[in-house]
Amino acid sequence: MNKKIKKIMIPGFLLISSVLGMPYLSVADEDAKMAIGTVDMQKALQTVESGKKARSQLEKEFNTKKNHLQTEEASIKKMTEEFKKQSLVMNDEARGKKQAELQERIIKFQELTARSQGELQQKERDLTQPILGKLRAIIAEIAQKKKYTLVIEKNENTVLFSLEKDDLTDEVISLFDHQEKSKK
Repeated sequence: MNKKIKKIMIPGFLLISSVLGMPYLSVADEDAKMAIGTVDMQKALQTVESGKKARSQLEKEFNTKKNHLQTEEASIKKMTEEFKKQSLVMNDEARGKKQAELQERIIKFQELTARSQGELQQKERDLTQPILGKLRAIIAEIAQKKKYTLVIEKNENTVLFSLEKDDLTDEVISLFDHQEKSKK
């Protein structure tokens, strides 16, 4: 037999035999059942009291930055309109200087916008990471207590169907808020 064919056939044979043998290995205990739970993490994050406070704080900061950016944008638009009107009566040197000034202001505005978005994203991470960590710990606690084999995140892109009894979201929210209130 050709050496190239042997190199291809042996790993392929091993893969096929291991895949075919897997059902026999995994069904060693027929009484063992797999329980799968789901949690809508987005809903949980937005529903727990800590999540509501974080969202409120983020919205406040977002609106402040948004107002500042809108003010600057309006100022740039006004400056652009004035430049268009005045450029006809300006000499080349004055027009070039004013155009460079306008361009510099636009670039600074774009940098400010990008920086503001980055700051908001970082603030969101800073506020939500501790909450998500606590939610995950609660999910693990509930899963162990109820003997779930697996808990997956439920959202419209990943879970197409699950039984309502396996949705742990409301229980996670309730336990999270209870634990937070008992800390105070």
